[in-house]
Amino acid sequence: MRASKIVLRCTTPRVYLPVMEHHHDHDHGHHHHHVSPNAMGKSFAIGLSVNLAYMAVEIIAGLAVHSVALLADAAHNASDVLGLLAAFVAGRLAMRAATATFTYGMRRASILAALANASLLLLVTGGIAWEAVLRLLNTPHVGGGTVMLVAAGGILVNGGSALLFMRGQNDLNVRGAFLHMAGDAALAAATVVAGLIICLTHWNWVDPITSLIVAGAIIAATWSLLRQSVALSMDAVPAGLDTAKISAALAGVPGVISVHDLHVWPVSTTETALTAHIVRVDTTGDSALLGAAQHALEEKFGIQHATLQLEVAGFDCACAFSAAA
Repeated sequence: MRASKIVLRCTTPRVYLPVMEHHHDHDHGHHHHHVSPNAMGKSFAIGLSVNLAYMAVEIIAGLAVHSVALLADAAHNASDVLGLLAAFVAGRLAMRAATATFTYGMRRASILAALANASLLLLVTGGIAWEAVLRLLNTPHVGGGTVMLVAAGGILVNGGSALLFMRGQNDLNVRGAFLHMAGDAALAAATVVAGLIICLTHWNWVDPITSLIVAGAIIAATWSLLRQSVALSMDAVPAGLDTAKISAALAGVPGVISVHDLHVWPVSTTETALTAHIVRVDTTGDSALLGAAQHALEEKFGIQHATLQLEVAGFDCACAFSAAA
């Protein structure tokens, strides 16, 4: 149990009322279990270690047999390593306490990490596609057997890494890590097929074609991550939340006449903040009303940080940033 503070302002003297927040499990409504990158430190450490080792093997093998598919996957794994590292560091920063300068702490670092991860991944993928096109124009001999052997190792490394991040899917960074690892495992399987085809047919052009397919799959998987991270960085309402339903839930609290000037935005990839003006019948029972409103927000939407401004009916205190009705 911990107490949070809800600020009353504008229509009443400023006063801080403690409202008890709690984490709970229930058989109805929404379940909100947040697993941060910081809480998954062991998973990130293992993922980083095995991917660094496998990346080194791919680079050496790719240069030895002139396989752009292996070099492309090594470059992609490099971006995965950087993404895992960024997500872990962001999770550590998000745990820092708030200060006079960073009044929300550094929770937004997780959003910036997700955005940087998606951007880096698309940049690397562009390089993969370009190199594959050049190899199509001048296709070198490719050692299909070596390609198959190294790519088979990738299925184990990336598949195992993906299993480490199956939990914590509520976090955009953790979900991004899972999607990358799972996608890499599938793409490594495709590279094994390409190596087998080269061994049987000596069609060396299959290697750059596979690279182009890999690039297309990476872009498709990354686009959603990029779109969501951009939206979060622009303070969009987090996916899965409906402001109309939130407003209706607050309006349904006994003693509330109406709700306006509602704002919902992400503090991090797992935490959401809210501000709203609540018009009440009278000035009595503020503590009970705020407690009921806070409970409704947490129970139905998982919002644990809310600043609610109480107003007496008939008082006009419009917000300059209100959404159009």
